Amino acid sequence: MTSTRQCRAGHRGQVFNPYTEFKEFSRKQIKGLEGHVRQYDTGRDNFIDLMELKLMMEKLGAPQTHLGLKNMIKEVDEDIDGKLNFREFLLIFRKAAAGELEDDSGLMSLAKLSEIDVTTEGVKGAKSFFEAKVQALSAASKFETEIRAEQEERKRQEEEQKNRRAAFKELKSAFN
Repeated sequence: MTSTRQCRAGHRGQVFNPYTEFKEFSRKQIKGLEGHVRQYDTGRDNFIDLMELKLMMEKLGAPQTHLGLKNMIKEVDEDIDGKLNFREFLLIFRKAAAGELEDDSGLMSLAKLSEIDVTTEGVKGAKSFFEAKVQALSAASKFETEIRAEQEERKRQEEEQKNRRAAFKELKSAFN
């Protein structure tokens, strides 16, 4: 997945942006999940097909039957193409967090590979519910903070490069 912007949002025909659509996940989590997709996308077509999903599940220690794999894809395959794009892959984790997956389903095994602890998102009493609510509300500000930190780092690197160029020009002029 060189760019998540290349991934279409299925039937809507809009360009998919995981950071705005999946606000419950941090940028780091999304990048980690994107890395998992990239790792198993052996065809380099930005999709996880049946055989790639089979390999992924085997590596996770949760092998599935051919029919089980088809059912896993079918559960989140919004564009009904028989394979998972990155948006559909993220849907697995959203459904796991919402408690919409069976504990013994292959998708739940897949969801457990991430850093996202799906058990903290479900409503297991008022405390858990409100903690999940607060976390969801703070996700937007966390996203902005991560972007700001990346921008500051980029500015620092540009300033450092500018200073190195100036020092080089000064040194170069001494030899001319």
